Amino acid sequence: MPPEIIRLDVLDRREIERVLDETKPKVVVHCAANRFPDSCTADPEAAVKLNVESSRSLAEATVARGIFLIYISTDYVFSGRPDEAPYKVDSPTSPPNVYGQTKLDGEKAVLQVARNSGARNIVVVLRVPVLYGSADEPKDSAVNVLMSQLWAAQNIAPGQPKIQVDDYALRYPTNTQDVGRVCRDIAKVYLDPANADRNLPQILQFSSEDCMTKWQICQKFAEIMGLPLDNMEPVKPEEDTKDGTVRPYDCHLDTSALKELGIDVGTTDFASWWRREVGAFK
Repeated sequence: MPPEIIRLDVLDRREIERVLDETKPKVVVHCAANRFPDSCTADPEAAVKLNVESSRSLAEATVARGIFLIYISTDYVFSGRPDEAPYKVDSPTSPPNVYGQTKLDGEKAVLQVARNSGARNIVVVLRVPVLYGSADEPKDSAVNVLMSQLWAAQNIAPGQPKIQVDDYALRYPTNTQDVGRVCRDIAKVYLDPANADRNLPQILQFSSEDCMTKWQICQKFAEIMGLPLDNMEPVKPEEDTKDGTVRPYDCHLDTSALKELGIDVGTTDFASWWRREVGAFK
């Protein structure tokens, strides 16, 4: 692990405070979460501890020290029913599953801490969709793992079950480097002394405009790699009985609040990035 990485248990409030006091950051981007919907459904109590309670503790610690906090949230705070998207920052929330509910409750927790403190522009929520990018393991991303599945499909023997891939839910895969850039730009705006007396938005949203189902992502990967999809097949929700967690159809996020702050919402082209980087994911 690189020397600049410090490990800590975000469920341990004292550990959070110790690291903040040692490192004295100006900005904290809170990415830690159980982001696996099935896992959250299987153990909702653990999901609440990580996605809600630890977020509240971190917000209390950062706000008390005057540290600006960006809480990374999700498009799954919205129902995703057909014909509702795109969702604005103030659109009614209605999470379809435990994961989305705990992330929404995490949003409410950190924003309540900010309100209780009376401090202005000290906490902001940034909602993002499914992410992809450089990762230690393909399973760290719901997009990256599809490349691994494509490779695994090449080794399936004749007559064996095919790998099933969702071809219903619309996703907007967004590159982690773009999210990092937007977090930097948000911090610059919110920490600018010229904005100290402004009531800046408490919730922002960022998303790529690339719209694909997971099956369509696999089709792009197959095209890029020159591999067949013979051992993979698209499925619709009604055909898939293995997954008991409800997933939304379309949670496309409106990014106008970022644009109004003068923040660039441009994103990396999905296919171009994978053509450049695909060697690292074989």
